[in-house]
Amino acid sequence: MTTKHTIPSDEDLTAFIDGELTREEAARIEAMVNEDEATAERLEFLARANLPFEQAFARLLAEAPRQKLEAMLAAIPAQQSARPASTPAFATRRRFLGALAASLVAGIAVDRAVIGIGRGFSAKDENSEWRAVVADYISLYTAETLAGPAPSREDQAAQLAGLDEKLGLSLSPETVSLPGIDFKRAQLLQYDGKALAQIAYLDPETGPMALCIVKSDKGPKAPDLESRKGMNVVYWSNAMHAFMLIGHAAADRMTAIAEGVRGKMAV
Repeated sequence: MTTKHTIPSDEDLTAFIDGELTREEAARIEAMVNEDEATAERLEFLARANLPFEQAFARLLAEAPRQKLEAMLAAIPAQQSARPASTPAFATRRRFLGALAASLVAGIAVDRAVIGIGRGFSAKDENSEWRAVVADYISLYTAETLAGPAPSREDQAAQLAGLDEKLGLSLSPETVSLPGIDFKRAQLLQYDGKALAQIAYLDPETGPMALCIVKSDKGPKAPDLESRKGMNVVYWSNAMHAFMLIGHAAADRMTAIAEGVRGKMAV
């Protein structure tokens, strides 16, 4: 039973966003959102996330029993109750968590390139929020996600060139190399309608690590450290971009690695 101090499940919050709860259930969730900051923050995240989960689980998706999954998704009943007047007017979509539950039963990840959710909640801190979204995404990564040989320098340069075009950067394999950590891939994602560069690495000691970059007009900011999803995050910005290095390594090691990257970016 949910108590006043327990955050509702993501499935309940997603159903609230979609207007799929009864008036009584929606009123209960709304009251908790108003009373509990953690619940409000989780609802805000679910309302704004825009992540390409397909890229994180491409290998699993390639082996997915799609017909079985589609049959299972079709069997999930849609709740017919009218949208409560107090529920935010988000664009209705198929429940992500319903699909996720069915996918887990089938032994695969959800086959979605992008999960787009309405943006009815304004961000308290845009710079902080994009880091929260990235942390949620990177927390899905395991060493197996990034298994395989590191791409050649030529392949790395080609992948980085795609990021340069969208973000106005000038990156090279040498610029983004991390000492003792394998470059695995560079890809262009999207956050809140803006291009987001992600360079993924595999640290032989601690597992997945990523350097992420978005355009920012907030001005330069000295490096700072925070913890998200059990990982350490070093973040900073210059006149045109915001950066974050996220991984499972110890805080002092992450700070040293980030300082090296920052120094090369400034050259």
